[in-house]
Amino acid sequence: MIKKPDTNAQRKKRHKRVRSKISGTPERPRLNVFRSGKHIYAQIIDDINGTTLCSASSLEKSFSGSGSNKEGAAKVGKQVADRAKKKGIENVVFDRGGYIYHGRIKELAEAAREGGLKF
Repeated sequence: MIKKPDTNAQRKKRHKRVRSKISGTPERPRLNVFRSGKHIYAQIIDDINGTTLCSASSLEKSFSGSGSNKEGAAKVGKQVADRAKKKGIENVVFDRGGYIYHGRIKELAEAAREGGLKF
């Protein structure tokens, strides 16, 4: 019998390993990304105080388009960068959530950089 690997369990293991090394501070919060089959979510988190400073996702009512493609991910990246700039956040630590840095994750990161976030 052929067993399929549990890719989400492997991703969670990678994410746990990465999270042991990076953490968000009030001066430099963490930009966290979560990707599902239909949507993409981004949050800027201060881990010391345990608060989410701002967020954006393809699930919001004001979002037009699809969150399951690169264009949608780029829109979410721009949106989270704009909201962070309004709160006075410029420098962040990028947390790719255990995902490989390509496709939707890469597009979101590059759009956030174009929006003014530095990481």
